[in-house]
Order: sequence, then C-alpha cells, then structure tokens
Amino acid sequence: MKKVHIVPHMHWDREWYFSTEESQILLVNNMEEILNMLETNQNYPYYVLDGQTAILEDYFKVKPENKERVKKLIQDGRLIIGPWYTQTDEMIVGGESIVRNLLYGLKDSEAFGTAMKIGYLPDSFGQSSQMPQILNGFDIQYSIFWRGTSERHGTDKTEFYWESVDGSKVLVQLFPLGYAIGKYLPENEEQLQERMNKYFPVLDRGATTENIILPNGHDQMPIQKNIFTIIEKLQRLYPDREFFLSKYEHVFAELEQHHALPTIQGEFLDGKYMRVHRSIYSTRMDIKAANTRIENKITNILEPLASIAYSLGFDYHHGLIESIWKEIMKNHAHDSIGCCCSDKVHREIANRFFLAEEKTDRLIEFYKRKMTDAIKTDRSEDLLTAFNLLPYDREEVVTTTVTTKLHSFTLEDADGTIIPFEVISKEELDPGLIDRQIVHYGNYDPFYKYTIQLKDSIPAMGYKTYFIVPTDTDMTHSFAEKESIETDYYQITVNPNGTLNIWDKQLEKQFNNILLLENGGDDGDEYDFSPLPNETLIYSDQVKADVHIVQHMYEAEIDIQFKLNIPRNLDERKRNNHNSFIDVHWKLTIPKHKPMINIKVELDNHAMDHRLRALIPTGIASKCSIADNQFGFIKRNVYDPAMDYWQEENWGERPDSIYPMLSFVGLCNDEYGVSVLTNSTREYEIIGSHHDTIAITLFRSVGFLGKEEMLRRPGRPSGIKLPTPDSQMLGTLTMEFAITTHQQSTTAANVGRIAKQYTTAIETYNKIPFNAMKLNPSSVPTPLTYSLLQEKSSNTVISTLKKAEKENKLVLRIYNPTETISNSTFQFKQPIEQVVEANLNEKSIAPLNVEQNEIKVALKANQVKTILF
Repeated sequence: MKKVHIVPHMHWDREWYFSTEESQILLVNNMEEILNMLETNQNYPYYVLDGQTAILEDYFKVKPENKERVKKLIQDGRLIIGPWYTQTDEMIVGGESIVRNLLYGLKDSEAFGTAMKIGYLPDSFGQSSQMPQILNGFDIQYSIFWRGTSERHGTDKTEFYWESVDGSKVLVQLFPLGYAIGKYLPENEEQLQERMNKYFPVLDRGATTENIILPNGHDQMPIQKNIFTIIEKLQRLYPDREFFLSKYEHVFAELEQHHALPTIQGEFLDGKYMRVHRSIYSTRMDIKAANTRIENKITNILEPLASIAYSLGFDYHHGLIESIWKEIMKNHAHDSIGCCCSDKVHREIANRFFLAEEKTDRLIEFYKRKMTDAIKTDRSEDLLTAFNLLPYDREEVVTTTVTTKLHSFTLEDADGTIIPFEVISKEELDPGLIDRQIVHYGNYDPFYKYTIQLKDSIPAMGYKTYFIVPTDTDMTHSFAEKESIETDYYQITVNPNGTLNIWDKQLEKQFNNILLLENGGDDGDEYDFSPLPNETLIYSDQVKADVHIVQHMYEAEIDIQFKLNIPRNLDERKRNNHNSFIDVHWKLTIPKHKPMINIKVELDNHAMDHRLRALIPTGIASKCSIADNQFGFIKRNVYDPAMDYWQEENWGERPDSIYPMLSFVGLCNDEYGVSVLTNSTREYEIIGSHHDTIAITLFRSVGFLGKEEMLRRPGRPSGIKLPTPDSQMLGTLTMEFAITTHQQSTTAANVGRIAKQYTTAIETYNKIPFNAMKLNPSSVPTPLTYSLLQEKSSNTVISTLKKAEKENKLVLRIYNPTETISNSTFQFKQPIEQVVEANLNEKSIAPLNVEQNEIKVALKANQVKTILF
C-alpha cells in the first residue's frame, strides 16, 4: 500500500511583497494556533517550522513569555526547528555566509533542544553543486529542495544521492511539485479529488518507494485545523493509500532502506519544471553589490583581524560579529537577496546592509586601533601600521592616508630603513573633525591629510609598523598627463570612445575594445531579464570620452568620463528615440608590479527598463566558462544545449547562459586565460559569435515585481504584478571589479587565489595623539611587526580565520579551487599545543601532526577543510 506522509508546515518568507513587520504580526497569530494544537492534541504529532530559527527570534521579540512552552514542544520532538538561521539563497551568497547560516541556526536550535538535520531549502532559486559538502560538514546527510532539476542530470526520480566533486554525498527527497501542494486542502470531496488526481501521478512516477510526501502548508499559511477531517475524506477517496500525519525524517528512514538509488553531481539550474530565474542575479544591483562587499569585508578583513588581535591577547567580540552576520543573513533569504520584493521591503533590506556595513567598518577600525595603540616603543612619532590578512607575505602597492600637522615627513620601519613613498594628494582638515576637544580649547591650527602610495612587503597574517618622522624634505606633488601607460605587464592606450587597448607583455597578446558598454531594453521583472524582440542593441563605440591618464611611481590611473545616450523607456526604445542617458565614470588603477587592472565605475542612470553590461573581449573561443562557487569552481557551457529544444519541451523559462559567480569568472585555453574578478556584481554571460567575450552585468532597470507572458518566460507572472519604481535604478550606482590575464588555464593559474587577493586589500591605521573616541591605554603590549602564521605553499585559498565559537581556539578554513590535489603547509609563528582537523561545525575530527610548528594538509579539488589550533 502506498503511504502518504502529510507533513504540516508553513513556509515563512520573513518579507516579500509584504514587510517583515506585517509577517511578524501574522507570526504571533499563527504561532499561538500551532502551540495550542500541539499542546492539546496528541494525535497531531509534528509541525515543521520551515527549517529556520529566525522565525523564533522574531516571535520571541514580542512573546518572550512563551519560550518555555516552545522549548518543551521542541524537546518533545513535536515542534521541529532548524537547521538554518534563515532560508538561504545558494547561488549568489558566499560559502562562509552559508556556513554561518547553519552554524548559528544549529546554535540557536541547540539552545531549545535539537535541530532537524535536513538541508531543507524548499524554495531557493537553484542548487549549488557544493551543498552536499557543506551539509556533510554539519553532519547533515539529507536534503530537501524543489527547483532546478530535470532528467538531463541523470535521473527522472525524485529520490537520489547528490554528490559534490570531493565525494561528499546527501540523500535528496525532491519536491517535484513544490512545498505547497497540500495547502488549504478543501473539505469538498470533488475539489479534493480533483486536486489529488493531478498530483498523485507525478509523485508516484518519481518515487522509488511506496512513500510520498504531501506537504500541508504554504507561504504564511496558518495551521489547517480541520486536517483530521481531510484525512478521513482522503482515506475514503483513495482506499489503496494510507494517509497519516508525519515528518520528513520518517520518509528518509524509508529511503535509507532502498539501495538502488542513482547518484548525480553538479548544480541544478534547469528551469524545465520549476523556475530558477537565471537572471535574478542582477536585480537591484545596489543591494547585490552591497552584499558582495560586506561578505568580503567580514570574512577577508574583520575576522582575520580580530583573530590576530585575539592571538595578541585582546578580546574577540563574538557577540558583535554574530550580530553582523545575522543582520546580513536576514537578507540572504531567496526573495530578499534575489530582490524580487516590493520597494518598501527593498528599503528595509538596504538599511540592514547599511547597518551591517557600519558595524563592520567600525569594528575593523577598532581592532586596528587597539593593536596599533598598544605597540611598545620608546619613540614618540606618529605611527602607520599596514595589516596583511592573507597567510603569506605580500609585496603590494599600498595607497593610504596620513593625517598630521607636519608639512613634511618620511616613513621609517622598525629597522630604521627609510621607506620611499609618493604623495598623491594633500588636503587641509578642520581640527574639529579629528577631535572636537582640540577646538574646544581654542586651537584652530589645521591638520593635513596626505594620500600617499608606497610599496613594501607586509608579513603573512600580521602587520608592519612605520614611524612618521618629521623632516624638511620637499613634499610637493605634480603629475604630468600621459598618452598611454606602461607597467611591468601591460601597455595600455585609451580609444576616443573610452575603451581600452591592452598589449600583454607576458602573453604577447593584444586585447582591444575592453570595457565597451552594451545597452538593451529590459521588458522583464525583478525575477528575470526579458529583451525586446528584434532589438538593435546600443553600444558605447560612438561616444566621445574625456580621458585623463597619470603614471605614478608605483601605479597608474586612468580617468574616463562620457555620456551614453539611450531611450528614456521601452516606448521610446521601440521608436529608437535616444532621449535619455547614463553618465559613466570609469576610474582605473593599474599597479606596476602585477597583471591587474582595478576598475571602479560610477553610473548615473536617467532611463528606465534597460540593462547595461560591460564587455571584455578575450579572443578565446571556449566551450565553457569557469567561475567560482562556494569553496571551489564550476565549469559551465557557454551555450546551453537546451536552448535548442526548451520550447518544444515546454520549459518554464528559457535556459540562457546567464550565470552567477562569487568572486571570478574566466575564459581560457591551455595556453592562457582572461578573468574578471568582482567585489560587486555577480552575474555574467559569455557572448559573441565565437563565445569569446565576457559580459559583466552592471545593472538591470525594471519597474515590476512580476510580469506575465515574457519573451523568455512564458505564462503566469512570477510573484505578483506589483509596480516597483525603485527597481528602475534611477540615480547613482558604484561598482568595483578587475581584469587579470594569466598563463595556463583558469584553474591552473589558480584565479581563485588571485580573486582572494583582489578582495583582501592591505588595511592601514594611522595613529596620532588625537581621537574623538577616547580609549584608556591597553594593558596588552604589541610588537612593531607581527605574523601569526604563514602558508608555505601556493595552491589553497583561505576562506577565513576566526575564533572558534565554543573553544579558546582559532579556526583556519581553506579550500582548493584547482583541478589537482593540493598539499599545503602552514607554519605557525607562535608556539602551539594542538592542531586538529574539524568539520564546518567546528567539531574535532582528527588530530593533525605538528612538526617544528608546521602542519601539512591535503585537499582534493573543490574540497574545503577546517583546522582548529
């Protein structure tokens, strides 16, 4: 007899077209009904609280008196919570964000009892190929999801094993028809039978056992109080099936006994049976870029900095850092970070990111100050400290500021060596901006802020300090404009239209028309891009750019400004009437000592319903692109073969090869490659007649949450047809990315490591005798130079360095984004007692052998490992 597991649940979008405030009001109402049902009816055994503990956090903000009621039901196994903090997106959220989502979700769950050990993500827009490895890192062996699969992955069954490249594996129970097929089950038998007759054939066809799931819930749905009446009617209508209230774990227990399940690999981004919204990665690019920037600040700067401070004897502020993570993880739910929400919700999301970034910036500044202020020295000069937050020595061009009353100075390191630098600019500062106490006592003598550039080697995972020594040296600065620039790697000229021509000395290759802009209409919505049919795209090839080029001692600058005339809206675009514009301001910095072009673009958009992309022609006709995902890389076809048959198979959306990245995408052959690194946009497409051009989406401009009958997405609207004028992206937007070239392939050149360097700048702190925010002197003395640990190989990439949540140990997480086994060696600069390998949940797995303060770690391709020391 077939068994139908009816699982009561509610899918809880904290926000969507409605605000968090509205959902919290509904939550208080719904939770009372859920608690009453569980407490008063033993025949109602389970209720699944959507796999996220943020629901409880929201609830207890207004109903703290119910904590014990909730705790008892959780400990009795009746109310099922966790393992996530929020229902995370998987495609454009970083690896550490997903790890912390589980880390804090499980921590919150354990405070009440136990968590559901299922990777439950029923509505995320696609599934990352690295999720099995992440879930296994938390001892989670099961996964439930809905979107992204089709037969072409290797099975037409809804139960299978899903494997990451490193061999990690989870047992999947797919929701082939979504998580809401059992929503509001009707008492009317005719209606009930009509619905079930549509669903049962699909569920039966995909099942590998006699067990199927009927999820009894929906978005914000209150508990179905008449469920027992419904079960009686179902039993009468379908006597060959057994209907009962259940939980997901019971289904997995049945599946575990079925040994002939297929095993499949890869990411799931097929929109055949359910929409995955492949171009959602560029909706509300202001919000998307903020997320990228803040994730990188936390993992690349703040946590390693706090770890260095902790190793020197300072406090590690777990509470502050957790509050930052939770602030941005509230934005990581699929609708929130997808930005398929109402304008009022996007304002809440943007404000959370503002608060998270402000906390992050201030805590970074605090740690730099604490360590620098505590430096033990007999000298009286002001200090400049440079922090390197990667585990190897870095010779870098450092652009920083020195604030002083001095009219001239030199920089001197701890050994007395004079460090040459170049003054880029000088401005006068009001002393009240430094410390209001100065002007309080009548001293109005100005300060000067010097922007300087120096080049030096900064120690691995540590810092180096310079003394700011008064001198009579002339510090005037004037720069002659150049026609072109030349570095150790590139010769670069700028065309009259603002595009770049680059001669690569190392590769002996010419790259032309770099940063050409492409603009086209967007008749889509917040979920998907939709072009105008038969449209003639607009390019920036005919603009007249204002170009200024300056070559400094260590770095060159290119400033490019122009106006790109485009139509004001879709109607004007159909008439080919270019009556609006985008102001474009490229700011490029090219260091002399490495093959990198750093790009910052400021855009001022005055038009609606369009998409703007930057094009990077590579001359490499490749069948696949290589981009990073969580803790690794993924190869994707530049042309999805399903494009040839999606319509005849009635796919839910056209499978255009628009894809997400996290920090890089590259095209390559065996000889060389070109890669784009990003600290903002995470969307790309490989275009051109030879598929040799990387198109980076700068932004999309749309005016509706959802639309129907779109060119690439036929049928019903996604979401609802709600106007969202803020998503037209009128006004200013700043984006940051970079271009690098390299010998060998993208993975052989380890572009993942290069991208990590790009998103991990050298941090500096300038200590002067004045500061508005006073601190008492530290009792912890710090040295003039310091290094915590050093990587002695060059294959792995550090994910982060942080303090363990529950132990007085540090957590070093590394991964291998190459195609070969990496044997990494780490040397600890301070004596250590014990080093162990741990899982992602920071639980020890096995001790690591330590010899002369060194450890060796082997990682397979796309594998992540955590080290506790």
